[in-house]
Amino acid sequence: MPRYALKIEYHGAPFVGWQRQNAQTSVQGQIEAALAKLESGPHTIAAAGRTDAGVHAWGQVAHCDLSKDWDPFKLSGALNYHLKPDPISIVACVWVDDDWHARFSAVERRYEFRLLMRRAPATHDAGLVWQVPRLLDVEAMQMGAHHLIGHHDFTTFRSSICQALSPVKTLDELTVRQIDGRSGPEVRFTVRARSFLHNQVRSFVGTLECVGSGAWAPDDVRTALEAKERQACGTVSPPHGLYLAEVRYPEDVFANAE
Repeated sequence: MPRYALKIEYHGAPFVGWQRQNAQTSVQGQIEAALAKLESGPHTIAAAGRTDAGVHAWGQVAHCDLSKDWDPFKLSGALNYHLKPDPISIVACVWVDDDWHARFSAVERRYEFRLLMRRAPATHDAGLVWQVPRLLDVEAMQMGAHHLIGHHDFTTFRSSICQALSPVKTLDELTVRQIDGRSGPEVRFTVRARSFLHNQVRSFVGTLECVGSGAWAPDDVRTALEAKERQACGTVSPPHGLYLAEVRYPEDVFANAE
């Protein structure tokens, strides 16, 4: 059975998250339903990451196995046709080896988080950013972020329902910068690691917002990390500013995608 890798973009607002759930609309469920219109199912696709309800993606990756030997360009077009009107798009599709796995072959995941600093309600970016009505101290936020980079026990920054076997992870990058967004000044967070704990990125962002607003000092982030207690975490940010931006593999399987 030929295996295909899919690069997927979606707006997370209408969905309960990536993972298929009974009687609820999920990204995985909608793509599997589209596949069933092309070949009789059932179909089960595997993804690089299970994003939560309301979280978006620019570069989610999944793989599927099909009976027919589809041309990847035609397969992506057919899937996009059957995914309408859901805000899900297959932006690239390629053949991959039978042992290639969207989750287990990945070597890095990159998330981006958008925080809009303005008082007036967002219109064009509503549901796509976390909005706060004040300017934040971005330099202080970056100072706080430095305490999180590296190999740590991240118990403080994972959900109480996280199913990971260990809270120990290696964080490769946590960059905080201000940019001129289309709706006003944004704080943009870039977070990279091989893998993440449940709610880890949103816990980072919410805690660093406490620093930017002056409620915390930058060194308080280190204190929270060393506490290894969920209660020591700052505010957890809402999901709608978070994007799964990119998944990296030892080789760029989408390099020659049409």
